[in-house]
Amino acid sequence: MVTSQEKKLAKVFGIGFHKTGTKSFSKALEILGYKVCGKVGTHNPNIKEEVHQLAYDLVDKYDAFQDNPWPILYKELDQKYPDSKFILVIRPVDSWIKSVVTHFRTRNTPMRELIYGVGHPKGNEQIYIERYERHNREVIEYFKDRPDDLLIIHLKEGNLWEKICPFLGKEIPDVEFPHVNKKENKKIARAFKNFKRNIKSLSTAYQQSYFL
Repeated sequence: MVTSQEKKLAKVFGIGFHKTGTKSFSKALEILGYKVCGKVGTHNPNIKEEVHQLAYDLVDKYDAFQDNPWPILYKELDQKYPDSKFILVIRPVDSWIKSVVTHFRTRNTPMRELIYGVGHPKGNEQIYIERYERHNREVIEYFKDRPDDLLIIHLKEGNLWEKICPFLGKEIPDVEFPHVNKKENKKIARAFKNFKRNIKSLSTAYQQSYFL
């Protein structure tokens, strides 16, 4: 039987691919009291050879993990850190690839080359889609007989706290589930709206002074 102390110490690995809501997921874990490690090794030219040791060196320093390279290491992490919890965050493939291409375009990184075989998504959309879908299928197959170890969520679903907290043995917090990029987008839109308003005001003031 797993004690409450063991549950508290169990590692949590977010194994959904990037651009599935990793920032929101990370913030949610922080709210629940976890010390979260995000993406590491993105630009490491030797990441293919060093990814495992890089990851293992960090596991003892954090409670929870999300973004790259954690999704592609789920089998090794499961074997090395038994009793860990794994959360697969998914997103509809059409919106996922659109976000990936918009964000990364033709910028290459060693990490994306390791994951997809090619370092940038623009022009390689089908390769990225096939890898994304294969990852999700393989994760589900790997954990198919272990429902207590894998939770699958979509960040646009409702009642996310009610799904995540029981899975992790945590109390449901009295705050809304975070949606980080949604808030950031609203801030950007508001700032742009204020910028346009200020430009219009300056233009009006200039015109009035010109005709005085």
